[in-house]
Amino acid sequence: MHSAEFKAQAVQASQQPGVSMAAVAMAHGINANLLRRWVHERAQPPADATAVSANTAGFIALPMPAQSAPAAPSGEPIRIEVRRGSTVVAVTWPVSAADACAAWMRELLR
Repeated sequence: MHSAEFKAQAVQASQQPGVSMAAVAMAHGINANLLRRWVHERAQPPADATAVSANTAGFIALPMPAQSAPAAPSGEPIRIEVRRGSTVVAVTWPVSAADACAAWMRELLR
């Protein structure tokens, strides 16, 4: 277990310009990953400070556009044309089964 003073000294030393974090860790006899964790922890705000700022934000109501009813399916079918080289594959799918068409396309394009 390392003291808070030792951690602070190691973190401060690692923050100096041109200094390698690995070299600082080695000089202090600790693992570089441990030093990185200490640096990361020091950069994070305390948990209770985050909670206070989140509680002071409050609710902001945003205007939402009115939702329109989904358009009625037209009589036109879905037509998909896939070209690969000189080969052309054309598929016609009923609009009423658009979800199935989308699933088929996902599988085809995998």
